[in-house]
Amino acid sequence: VAAYNHPEDPEKFLDHYRNVHSKLALKQQGIRNYEWGVCSTPDGSTPPHFLVAVCDWDSKEAMLADMASPEGQQGAADLENFAQAGVSFDFYEITKDI
Repeated sequence: VAAYNHPEDPEKFLDHYRNVHSKLALKQQGIRNYEWGVCSTPDGSTPPHFLVAVCDWDSKEAMLADMASPEGQQGAADLENFAQAGVSFDFYEITKDI
C-alpha cells in the first residue's frame, strides 16, 4: 500500500499519477492487481492521505523482485516528479479467516 500525502497542487498530482506513474506501476512483471483512489471521509473532513494505491503480488519475494527490477526502479525514481509532499509504504501479507 502506498499512501500519498496531500500535494500542493492536487490536479497536477492526479494528472501525473494517472498518466505517468500508474502506467509505470503496471509495467512490473509480477504485479497481479493494482488499484488506486483519491481518499475521502464519511463526514467530509480532510482525510489523512490524498491518494492510496494497493498493489498485489503472489508473494513478498515477488514484490521485492519487482521493486528491484528496472521497471520497479523507474517507478521509484518517478516519485520525485510528483510526490514531493511525501508517501509512505506498508507491506503486508493478507490473512483470510473465512
